[in-house]
Amino acid sequence: MQYGDYIGNVTRLAVEVANTGTLDQDGELVTAFFAEHEITPPRDGDYGDLPELVRTALAELVDGTAPDAVHRLLREYPPDMHLSDHDGLDGWHIHFSRNGTPAKKWLGQLTAAKLALVAAGDPAVTLGRCAAAGCENYFVDQSRNRTRRFCSNPCASRTTVAAYRARAAKD
Repeated sequence: MQYGDYIGNVTRLAVEVANTGTLDQDGELVTAFFAEHEITPPRDGDYGDLPELVRTALAELVDGTAPDAVHRLLREYPPDMHLSDHDGLDGWHIHFSRNGTPAKKWLGQLTAAKLALVAAGDPAVTLGRCAAAGCENYFVDQSRNRTRRFCSNPCASRTTVAAYRARAAKD
């Protein structure tokens, strides 16, 4: 796994927990990440107040306001930075939490560190809020030209159809 993929994946985990309040424990990314880092997800999928704090942090980053929630994440879940070569493929890379850490703390530490990097201007990941009417979800835009506007294809399609119908109704 390339390091850029790792930090992008951590940010996708943060977006998922913010958008849904939990993580899809059967999802490919979650399953792989948790297994690789010896993390046992909470049985009930409850991450306490972490999802709301992450959602607030994402809002601040997307809106360009002071990253107060990122500061709070860093205080409540201070990252445990260390080097790891666990995958044996790409050499050393930075981890923000130790393998085997309880799930909420592990996710909090990773999220705190990554969102702090985003706040500091990390060019590897761009965050956005869905432009579809009625959708408040966030997304990670790693497209080549960083022009993504929607969290999912259904939101993009719904917006396109609504715009088409509005134009057709005028004719």
